[in-house]
Amino acid sequence: MVIAGASRVVKYIFVTGGVLSSVGKGILTSSIGKMLQVRGSKVTVIKIDPYVNVDAGTMNPYMHGEVYVTDDGGETDLDLGWYERFLDLNLKKENNLTTGLVYKAVIEKERRGDFLGRCVQIVPHVTNEIKNRIRAVAKDAGADVALTEVGGTVGDIEGQPFLEAIRQMRLEEGPENTLYVHVALVPILDVTKEMKTKPLQHSVNELRRIGIQPDIIVARSPEMIDSESRTKIALFGTIPEDAVFCSYNVETIYQVPLILDEQGMGEFICKRLGFPEHKQDFKEWRKFVDAMLNPEHEVKIALVGKYAGLTDSYVSMNEALRHGGAACKAKVCISHIEAESFEKNPEKLETLKTFDGVFVPYGFGPRGTEGKIMAIEFARENDIPFLGICYGFQLAVIEYARHVCGLDDASSSEINPNSPHPVIDLMPEQRGIEIKGATMRLGSHKIIIEPDTVACALYGSNEVYERHRHRFEVNLDYMQRLKEKGLTFSGKSTDGRRMEILELPDRFFFLASQFHGEFRSRLERPDPEYYGFVRACLDKKLGKSKAEFR
Repeated sequence: MVIAGASRVVKYIFVTGGVLSSVGKGILTSSIGKMLQVRGSKVTVIKIDPYVNVDAGTMNPYMHGEVYVTDDGGETDLDLGWYERFLDLNLKKENNLTTGLVYKAVIEKERRGDFLGRCVQIVPHVTNEIKNRIRAVAKDAGADVALTEVGGTVGDIEGQPFLEAIRQMRLEEGPENTLYVHVALVPILDVTKEMKTKPLQHSVNELRRIGIQPDIIVARSPEMIDSESRTKIALFGTIPEDAVFCSYNVETIYQVPLILDEQGMGEFICKRLGFPEHKQDFKEWRKFVDAMLNPEHEVKIALVGKYAGLTDSYVSMNEALRHGGAACKAKVCISHIEAESFEKNPEKLETLKTFDGVFVPYGFGPRGTEGKIMAIEFARENDIPFLGICYGFQLAVIEYARHVCGLDDASSSEINPNSPHPVIDLMPEQRGIEIKGATMRLGSHKIIIEPDTVACALYGSNEVYERHRHRFEVNLDYMQRLKEKGLTFSGKSTDGRRMEILELPDRFFFLASQFHGEFRSRLERPDPEYYGFVRACLDKKLGKSKAEFR
């Protein structure tokens, strides 16, 4: 939202959270971006993660949810996925800022001699690095507004340098160009059904001790806050009542920008930042949200994984399935099943017949792999629509090699380094690599799709770009045998060395990809492989033929 002839002045919005983690900062930040975007502003979003890891790539999903991969190969926090899905942006690795990344940069500068003669300190050297990186992202994106979400909870020792940096940015950029938004929990007591604002009040006080007075407070509560609670929050937060908003529980997360905008938040932010009046246009967004809220059908998907105990481990996959469902006017009900449960009790496989589709996601290491392979075999033999992603793709190759090609001991060298038939093997360029961080095959790569295949019908193109995150691949020594027995590799790398998509033409729908289509899926534009899978599940459930689907 730049006035013609005027120099660009970037507005900075900082989102902090209090009381507890996972209070909804990522969704709130995405929703603020959406409210600005539908009013004509160009936005970019930065996620600050106070952990000392340089990036999220080496963390187990149980620790911090899924690792989200950007086009340029960044292994980032899952909140970047929410930003991209809500705002239809393709962000970069620089949009995720961590303590490890900041300190690494400062220490490298110190070793180079950039600070010769000086004592390197948190203030100003670390805080300057943080501010410079935030401004650089805004400039690179050509943004009108740069939103920055500060991860963690106000009061955590890890986040203090970042909060100090954003405190300084108000002094340097001016109050007219900066906005602080604080979100905190307002619980409702089970016994009295009373809304309690005291935790939020303490959180705001903690923020004030750091030197930050919020301009907007968002109460995160199971239901809309009452007028008494709103008055208390405004009084003790030292802000006007029209600067207090509520993010309450909704049926689908994509409703959040709508309910906040209805409360006047979008208009308030634009007025506070001095933007000219610009009518919002949520027409397209509402269309897809309405499709999710008013489905005509329902499909049940069994997600068979090894991180099933934490749904955030598969958040992008869950959302891509829901995007596909919205396009099919179907509600997608996902059941997360621990793969190891099939290993302990093979009879449980029969429960997969109660689902419309079987989905096997990514993963690493041997735990749960046999259970996943059992699920893939069951889906193939019973012609239940199947989709496999990354590790799911590799395990589908292993399953086929074992049970169709007669290679009983087929495996991956990741699972069994001594396997006589490593149909999945380490990529040649990965051999000898010992550093684990950011060394996988990462980011967007071009894929060539064979004509007259399911994949070609879904993508409507012979060339696509998709994001990757893997070290292992199909062993070309076994390609001929797999193909002779009926396995079709319908997508390959540009040089033909890497298999990217497999399918079984004689099944209703059996598809798997080495890449992660979920990272490019959007509510308004679902990823083709996820859409195709949900569509196949629905078509088979409705008794339609495979030919109709194709």
